Amino acid sequence: MATLTKAPQHAATPPPAKPKKPLLAFEGKLLAPGVILLAALSILPFIAILVMSVSRIRLLGGVAVGFVGLENWARFFTDPDLAANWLRTAVFFLLTLGLEMLFGVGLAICLWRLLKGRNAVLSLLLLPMFVAPVIVGLLGRFLTDSTFGLYTAVLRTLGYEGDILGGKYSAFAAVVFMDVWEWTPLITLITLAGLSSVPLSIREAASLDGAGTWKSLRHIVLPSIANVLLVALLIRSMDAIRYFDIIWVTTNGGPADATKVVPVRLYETAFRFFDLGYAAAIGLVMLAASIVIARVFVRLLDQKGLTR
Repeated sequence: MATLTKAPQHAATPPPAKPKKPLLAFEGKLLAPGVILLAALSILPFIAILVMSVSRIRLLGGVAVGFVGLENWARFFTDPDLAANWLRTAVFFLLTLGLEMLFGVGLAICLWRLLKGRNAVLSLLLLPMFVAPVIVGLLGRFLTDSTFGLYTAVLRTLGYEGDILGGKYSAFAAVVFMDVWEWTPLITLITLAGLSSVPLSIREAASLDGAGTWKSLRHIVLPSIANVLLVALLIRSMDAIRYFDIIWVTTNGGPADATKVVPVRLYETAFRFFDLGYAAAIGLVMLAASIVIARVFVRLLDQKGLTR
């Protein structure tokens, strides 16, 4: 019987692959409209403010811009009232951040140890954070009113007869605690999220080794959430340095400039006295201060490997 032999089959050669376009180039084309829009919304106004800072702008009879060189900047570095505003802003910044971190971490630890009703307590605790700062200022102004304010009545029973928003130190303390009341819940929420990620096995091992509550908290829990606390500090510091709403609603920077921080001075310079050139110089320095503070926190996060 004749044997049938099959012809050898050769694998079909695939067609040459088309060269792929670089992925980065494709992504760049997709991002281009967004980058152009961001540049138009940020770079162009920044250039305009730079021009304003070396100009004198007149609004009567139409807008007129006159070049004055470094006159606004020389005034900035020689203005004693502005120096006092910066000092007051620094004190406000440190007090609000310090108290919010202290109360926020303390409340988070208490909630972390609470076994029953944690969600209900947390929901009530977060309510101030959802109130607009203007409403917080109006509420604080109502509660500290010298005639019918609840806090005024309480302080009078303790022997304090002065006007809370009428005294230099009491007004400053009032606006500090209004900000602390509103934004401590944010620190509590962020810290509680970090505490929930602390491994239970590590805490149990520390307990078996004889570490008490305080030692376990100091040497295990707090170091474990240090990165989370840095993020919370970064978020709050960016907002605290431009604090404006509550002070403007309650005291307008008074009494006797006791609560006039730099954002309030900037607003008055620009929109009350219409000195837009000098206001632009103040705003640029505020921007630089915000960038420096943010850079400090980002560097700390980078050292811990959290920005990679």
